[in-house]
Amino acid sequence: MVRPREFDEQQALSAAMQVFWEKGYEATSISDLTASMGIQRPSLYAAFGGKKELFEAVLHKYTQISLTYTQNLLKSASTAREAVQIYLQGIIKGGDGGGPNFGCLCMNTMVELAPHDQSFAHLTKSYQLRITELLQQTIEDGIRKGELASSLNAVTVARALTVTAVGLAVTMKSAPEQAYVENAVAEMLTLLI
Repeated sequence: MVRPREFDEQQALSAAMQVFWEKGYEATSISDLTASMGIQRPSLYAAFGGKKELFEAVLHKYTQISLTYTQNLLKSASTAREAVQIYLQGIIKGGDGGGPNFGCLCMNTMVELAPHDQSFAHLTKSYQLRITELLQQTIEDGIRKGELASSLNAVTVARALTVTAVGLAVTMKSAPEQAYVENAVAEMLTLLI
């Protein structure tokens, strides 16, 4: 008979997410994880498999949260241009020096693990494609409402904005001059005329 779990799996995943986010995958030890999650090694292995499987579960959870947040953020703006601006400004504010800048966990994974592991390359690529779809929908809505030019290519602009968002997230890790990133965002927004 299988023993019931004595811990909340979602809370454990959230705790593991925080550790991976702060330290990165490679620098995180199983001891770091078990201490943060409040479970013993055998429970971690029984529930999640090994470190890689746990990280995959964490990354799935993170991307779901991030995509829902991004979708709601984009929909909450009054115009398509404002939605994109708020989205890009959010990336800047995440690294504005007001606290530790862990960056986007998916982007961190893209840099740290995707070049060496196909499963992480696939997960991060899927995340980028979904962000592109959300941006494309926002732009298409703006075109339909007459806020944006009908000649605008929503697919191409959404892809450019996704690449910009990825680059901006990585750039923010090095605490750049605020004017540097603000000017870059302002320039990207000229695509939405």
